[in-house]
This record gives sequence, structure tokens and C-alpha cells, in this order.
Amino acid sequence: MTIETLARLPGIAKPQGPLVLAILDGVGWGLGDGGDAVALARKPNLERLWRSSPTCTLAAHGEAVGMPSDADMGNSEVGHNALGAGRVFRQGAALVQDAIQSGRIWQGATWKWLMDGVGNDQPHTLHLCGLLSDGNVHAHIDHVLALVAAADHARVHRVRLHVLADGRDVAEGTFEMFVQMVEAALHAYPARDYKIASGGGRMAITMDRYEADWPMVARGWATHVRGEGRGFESVKAALQVLRAEPGGKSDQTLAPFVIVDAKGAPIGRVQDGDAFVFWNFRGDRAIEITRAFEEATFTAFDRGPQPQVRYAGMMQYDGDLAQPKRFLVEPPVIERTMGEFLAKLRLKTLAVSETQKYGHVTYFWNGNRSGLLEPDFEEYVEVPSDRISFDQRPQMRAHEITDLVLQTLAVADPPDFVRLNYPNGDMVGHTGNLAATIEAIQALDVELGRLLQVVRDMNGILVVTADHGNADDMWMRDGKGRPQMDAAGQHIPKTSHTLNPVPLSIFDPAHADAWRLRDFAANGEVPGLANVAATLFNLLGYEAPKDYAPSVIEAKTP
Repeated sequence: MTIETLARLPGIAKPQGPLVLAILDGVGWGLGDGGDAVALARKPNLERLWRSSPTCTLAAHGEAVGMPSDADMGNSEVGHNALGAGRVFRQGAALVQDAIQSGRIWQGATWKWLMDGVGNDQPHTLHLCGLLSDGNVHAHIDHVLALVAAADHARVHRVRLHVLADGRDVAEGTFEMFVQMVEAALHAYPARDYKIASGGGRMAITMDRYEADWPMVARGWATHVRGEGRGFESVKAALQVLRAEPGGKSDQTLAPFVIVDAKGAPIGRVQDGDAFVFWNFRGDRAIEITRAFEEATFTAFDRGPQPQVRYAGMMQYDGDLAQPKRFLVEPPVIERTMGEFLAKLRLKTLAVSETQKYGHVTYFWNGNRSGLLEPDFEEYVEVPSDRISFDQRPQMRAHEITDLVLQTLAVADPPDFVRLNYPNGDMVGHTGNLAATIEAIQALDVELGRLLQVVRDMNGILVVTADHGNADDMWMRDGKGRPQMDAAGQHIPKTSHTLNPVPLSIFDPAHADAWRLRDFAANGEVPGLANVAATLFNLLGYEAPKDYAPSVIEAKTP
């Protein structure tokens, strides 16, 4: 696709120094109460920025980042897509919904490849595994039912479901309801052998993320793949027993169970020649079980004899690592990204983060494209992340990221545009450790102070924003926003993203009289992450592409 050359922007000159974009991953604009680690942290530099520099908030979830509805949380992948693309592309749940409704999913090469192994009444089994929920954050029950119907249409004789209880993106205690919905659907295929074969809570088995608890995945592998664990004649019988045991009242922590036949043998053990689909569309809690299926040199736990199966995900969970290799729904086609326009303008760019978010400021920022767009004008640098739980070192590698940026800015011909991601607010926030997350925000503030000083000295511009919320709410809450407490009267930690907006601040003392924040509210509009790219182009002194979401700044009129 042709990349047009952008025109100069009347009234706003290119800054003398660099334009630096600092993405504070997972730092949203919260309620300011006792669960808001951002509000609780000592952060003089951030507070001075919010108070003294033009600041607004941006929508970073739901439809503003391409999710099906505003009840859907954003994440780092879709957030960086929107930041780098300057437009909103339908993502995740919306793409799966579209693919099913149009029928494209069944015409794709992956579904046909799966059916080549198990369709047309072959003796092999199609296994379907994932979160049983209508929360639409990781998965949706409608997608599962569509897979079952398509299997029947392809004459798959045997289907086994391995169901994970939610209780996190939907209300606790709803697992029985979803199980009943699925079992009723399976009964509509009396000529087929379609059954639920195993299950457990999402925080007990299978759905670990960020390599925080590999034994969770090992338990899921034993349960779903090897058919090992406590056996029950039905899901109903399993729940009657497990609900009365420690942790059983919560869907999230429900112990694993295996459905067995009259002889006590598991009805859903995965065998050579079978097919296995993980139906979650969101990647963070799907990547580890995918690795267990696909990595030849896997060492996280002992898989035992590994069955040779056709494995696929609902979507690709890690584009950088190309995992899984096969997936049912294509990611969005994102072209004409900010990076491509900068390359056309021959502006030098530096992108840097530590391992945890390196792919986000490169691959996802560039519209899910790997590698340098223009080697002569771009440099991407990865700072190795610690291999420990991030609450043990909340500062992570923020200091090293800043060091690298400042060293690069000190050269004779520094980059025109620098984008960096500090992962602390997200990665430490995911641990649920409030004290550590407060410490993480405080560490970020120190690094921002260093950036501010150098950018000021170079007559540059610093833009500070985030990709989604996380650290801004560390408490689980009920439907009315009230904090949830455990049996001991303690707040239940929240480890997921939030629906809160994220702040955007622009430190540009040299051009303070040239522009002002656009009044979106006057037109009933709400700016989002997609508005950032046009803003950056304007700050560099260029008109934004005409199809980009509008800049949050506009030239002042005399």
C-alpha cells in the first residue's frame, strides 16, 4: 500500500529536540481510594506533570480499542495496536464474532486441517478447551456452541469439552448455569458422542499467565490431556462434592475434575491423531498451555508421553513467537501505521522496552508486523526482564530503560522520535500485591523525572500516557463498584486490567503558546488511544493522515 508523504502543519514547528513518548503500561486513572496504587504512590513528577502540563484522559477499553462492547477490558496488545495505528480496528472477540456469523471461520485453512483429522466419522476425537463464560474478556460460550455445531456439520463423531469455570469476568457461582447450557446443547446431537470430559477453576488449572504459576498449567495438562485426577460420573456429581471442599465455593478456585466411565476410565484422554482447539481468543492466559502442546523442547513441567495431535487456538496468542502455529481467526489487518509514515519521512526512531513489553512497542505498535520497517532510520532495543515474580522487584528494569534512552539521546545525531514502555504498572499490578504496585509506581516516577530533565534541556517534548488500566484498581469489586472482602475481612486482590481511562500529558514548554487541547466534549466525543498517533504527528510538526483519529491538540487561533 502506498504511504503518502505528510504535509507540514501550519503554526506548529518541529521541535528542536526529540519527541519522546513514555507509555506507563497499566497506569490508569482510578477512583483515588485505598485500592488505587497510582493514587497512593508518592509521585511528585507525575503530579507536577498532570497539574502543570496539558492533560486529558483517553478511553482505553471496549469499542475505543476495537472490542465488541464497552464492558470489555482493553489489553496491551490492542492498546498498542491503537496507539501505533491511529485508528480503531476490530479485535479479539469482535473478530471471532464476525468470523462465525459470516462463516469465514469454517472456510479457513485451519478448520479444514482440523477436520481432515477428525471429520467424516473418523475414529479420532475433537477436544475443545477453554473458559466457559459469557464474559467476553477471554472467551464466550456462544463461540463454543458454534464450534460444536460446526463439528456436527463436519461429521465429527466424538467431541470432548474441557471446561474452565470463570467467576472473574462473570459472577461467582454461575458455572453450573453455563454447564447446563452446554449440556443442553450437546443433547441436541443424539447421534454423536459429545460430552464434557474435564474441568476446573481458571485460577486452579490451565489458565496461568506470565509464567507466574506453571504448576497450574501442569495440573491442567494432567486433567485435560492425560485424564488424570479425581474421577466423577458427571459434572453435576463433581460439583456436588467439590463445592463443599476448601476453595470449592469459588468458580475461580474450583479443584480439577475428570469425568470417568462405569469402569473408572477417563472419557476424554487425548490420544494420537486427535485434534485439540483452545477456544479462548485472548492470549495472556492461553499462551502457556499452547506452549505445552507446541514446543518441542518444553521444560516447564514433565508432560509425560506427548500425544501427537492437531492443535489450534481460536486466535494467535503471541505474534512475536508465532504461537500457536495454527489458529482459526486471523488477526486484524493493520496498515499505514505511524511507523510507516515516520519511515517515509526519514525521521529517526528508537523503540525500547524490557522483554515483557518489547513486542508491544515494536510488533503490536507496527500493526502486528515483525522486524524493522526501515533499518536505516529505526532502532529497536530490548532490555532483558528479570525472571522472578515482579512484585519481588517492583522497579523491574525501568532504570535501565531510561539509561538506554538517555544514552541514545546524548549522541551527536539523536533520534527524532523515541517510544518506550515501562511495564511496571501492568506486570506488578498483575501480581495483586498492592504494596509492591505502589512501589512500582514510585519507581516509575523517579524515571520520569530523569526523562523530563533531559527533554527540557534538549528543547524536546515528552508525552506520557498508558495503554490500559491495571495498577489504578487493586481491589475486586461487586457490580456496584464496592470492594469485595474475604472471610477474614480483607480486600480481595484484583489482578486483572480495569475499565478506567488512562491519562495523557504533554510536556512542551517551547510551544505552549502554539496549541491547545481540543474540546471533544463540546461535540459529545470521547478521545481514545487511537487519537494519540495524530497528536504525535502534530507535535512533530506534520499533518496527520486524513483517516486517522483526530489529534487531541489544535492550533490556537489569534
